[in-house]
Amino acid sequence: MVLTARALNRSTLQRQLLLERAPLGVADAVRRVVGLQAQHPGSPYVALWNRVAGFDPEHLDGAVSGYELVRSTLMRLTLHLVHAEDYRAFREGMEPTLRGSRLHDPRFTAAGFTAADADALLPGLLAYAGSARTGAELREHIEKGRGGPVEAVVWRMVRQYAPLWHAPTGLPWSFGTAQSFVTASERPVLGDPEASAAGLAALLRRYLEGFGPASVPDMAQFTTAPRRLVREAVKTLEDGLDRLEGDDGTVLYDVPGAPRPEEDVPAPPRLMAMWDSVLLAYADRSRIIPPAYRKHVIRVNGDTLPTLLVDGYVAGVWRPVDGGIEASAFHPLPAAAWEALEAEAASLGRLLAARDPHVYRRYDHWWVKGLPTVESRVLAY
Repeated sequence: MVLTARALNRSTLQRQLLLERAPLGVADAVRRVVGLQAQHPGSPYVALWNRVAGFDPEHLDGAVSGYELVRSTLMRLTLHLVHAEDYRAFREGMEPTLRGSRLHDPRFTAAGFTAADADALLPGLLAYAGSARTGAELREHIEKGRGGPVEAVVWRMVRQYAPLWHAPTGLPWSFGTAQSFVTASERPVLGDPEASAAGLAALLRRYLEGFGPASVPDMAQFTTAPRRLVREAVKTLEDGLDRLEGDDGTVLYDVPGAPRPEEDVPAPPRLMAMWDSVLLAYADRSRIIPPAYRKHVIRVNGDTLPTLLVDGYVAGVWRPVDGGIEASAFHPLPAAAWEALEAEAASLGRLLAARDPHVYRRYDHWWVKGLPTVESRVLAY
């Protein structure tokens, strides 16, 4: 079966709950879309507002405070919000990547630490973090065990490698700049190749459920796992997967029975969160981002701007400003698209006004530096 690029776009949108908001609880929605990239604390709220019918941010507050949804360093070596029941398999699947990137980072070893040092201190650190501890408390705990100061880079690498969850610190977005951590309630098995292989296979099957059909390079991009390990994991899954083909000949995999809507299914406009996973989950970013716009949306330092989706593809960017949402299009949009975006902005504005009306203000410098927009409108709340 050959799938066109537009059909792949529609498959992603449907599985990511972006063709129609779904009547789901927040925990079920997060599980359905695999996880939400969460290095900006406000982005999971905006992401779920895009996906859940009647989204109530207090429901997300409650799921986070009760550790039904947990925030930790996972795929793409960055913070994600995932269902607590998924955490162990996802973390075991990411183990080789996290270990290699964090405990063998040249900055870690230059500071006098080795992977063996980290292994030795981890049991005590995790026991100490059995109840929520601030970052300063955990760093001090490591320093006491080492008998001297520990450089900031060492603490950063250890906390990103260790199976720690971020403990919520309060409104407006559950997590703030003052970080706190707690040990995962069900600890993953670390350093075990069999557990890691099984975890990666489980993670990749879930990826296909939420983002498929997809290629091996796509799966490697989503996880940052080495392609060799991804290919090995796909081989273990292959008998239970559909093998498809993109219209450029790319081999694609998918789970049997997964929805694959027709390419002409309408896609309503959306105001996507900063770092939304649909923008980052593929090696072929053109599934969602037209190639001409990629460098404007995904900046040189990795910042991924909040975007306008029109007809299922990135058509511009947005930011909160005084009085509303400033929507800036990279190409002319029809009147109907602007009307739909205005309705979306009114809904999003109510969410932001109650929490933080200028949620992404610290990234305004990208607008100051200039973006190739052809029209900007302030869509009033």
